[in-house]
Amino acid sequence: MAAKKKKPTLAERADRHQLYEDAVQDVESELDFVIQTWGALRKRPLRKLREDFAGTCATACEFVRRGRTNEAWGVDFDPEVLDWGKRNRVAKLAPAGQQRMHQVLGNVLTAKTPEVDVLLGMNFSYWIFKTRDELKGYFKRVRANLADDGIAMFDAFGGYDAYREMNEKRDCGKFTYVWHQERYDPVTSELDTRIEFRFKDGSKIKNAFSYHWRLWTLPELRELLLEAGFSKATVYWQGWDEDDEPDGDFKPAEHGEADAGWLVYLVAEK
Repeated sequence: MAAKKKKPTLAERADRHQLYEDAVQDVESELDFVIQTWGALRKRPLRKLREDFAGTCATACEFVRRGRTNEAWGVDFDPEVLDWGKRNRVAKLAPAGQQRMHQVLGNVLTAKTPEVDVLLGMNFSYWIFKTRDELKGYFKRVRANLADDGIAMFDAFGGYDAYREMNEKRDCGKFTYVWHQERYDPVTSELDTRIEFRFKDGSKIKNAFSYHWRLWTLPELRELLLEAGFSKATVYWQGWDEDDEPDGDFKPAEHGEADAGWLVYLVAEK
């Protein structure tokens, strides 16, 4: 008698890119912030957007979806994730939208795209640049890819928990998202992290994604943006609701609070 075929585990059947989008990204809220902030700072429509470290290009695709004249470029050096985005995100746009959504396989330091109104560097991906010279060089490239009144937007996190070697779990319904801060070096400020997904059948994707960053501080980032030629670099700090939870409302701030963990946007005006 033939051996019974073993049923694949939930981890084996899962798609790590979809899990990442479900657990980490909120492209709708992110784009709401981008569009609202642009509208408050500029008196013309936002029409062209570039997403660096774009991965699946989910944000760029959502931008295209929101306007018949919106055009976007998504830049990433990983052909596998761009192909996934092409099949699962770009392909779901209307035919006209697909023509306005451009995936670019390349390095964000050298990739050539038309000048855009807004350039995004989200999910802390620009922290792969670990020295001041490297990061300032990237910021200069960002500025060069912007229209004359263009704006660059980045996210950043911090707080005293950011310096700890720790794990953080979050129940996402069908799976558990686990954020591992595995190593922090106080001399270099290097931070090694990874994402794990756990499932109800006990299976897991232990190293779904891993990152090797420098944990940059807000003063460093603002200084480097200004040194790179931006006229202004503003921190948008998140508020708190009545239950002492983040409320998703980000406003310009010159001072923050010494929280265990915080998330901000940096808005750099050319």
